[in-house]
Amino acid sequence: MSRAFVDEDSGSDETDDMHEIPLPIAPGVRNYMTAEGALRMVEELRRLTEVERPRAAALLSGLDAQAKSKPLRELSLIDRKISYLSRMKAALEVVPPPSSLDRMVFGLLARVEEEGGEVVCYRIVGVDESDPERGWVSWASPVAKALIGRKVGDRITVKLPLGERRMKIIGIEYAKE
Repeated sequence: MSRAFVDEDSGSDETDDMHEIPLPIAPGVRNYMTAEGALRMVEELRRLTEVERPRAAALLSGLDAQAKSKPLRELSLIDRKISYLSRMKAALEVVPPPSSLDRMVFGLLARVEEEGGEVVCYRIVGVDESDPERGWVSWASPVAKALIGRKVGDRITVKLPLGERRMKIIGIEYAKE
């Protein structure tokens, strides 16, 4: 269809293709997080609502229609992130630190020896806290599911999309931030 037949004011702007960020948890599922992760999330939400959004809105208000495209997109991105974090916060449940190192549970760090002898550490955290570079894996990940409830000396097999990985738990400890 020719652009000549499109109503320019009918919402056809830079933000039309932006949709709500989907939650990484199923409806009704709690958003389990460590206390540190929950604090980081609340602080990010505060920063976005109290600093970033007002800054972007103020910038937008002083521009003519032609110059608004990029700032409007930035404001929409901030609003999407605020919406996402607000919905995740509504489902938030902080998991207290475990009282024992007997078995691997949420929040603890497991040192494992993989088949080739390499020692790797995994900490089980919330979905928004996961950081593979640091060895922090979501409680919903295959690695975490294989580790939960296990103890030192247990051998586990993790089923991953690229195949199975076998490992032995050689230590369980409290994580240091």
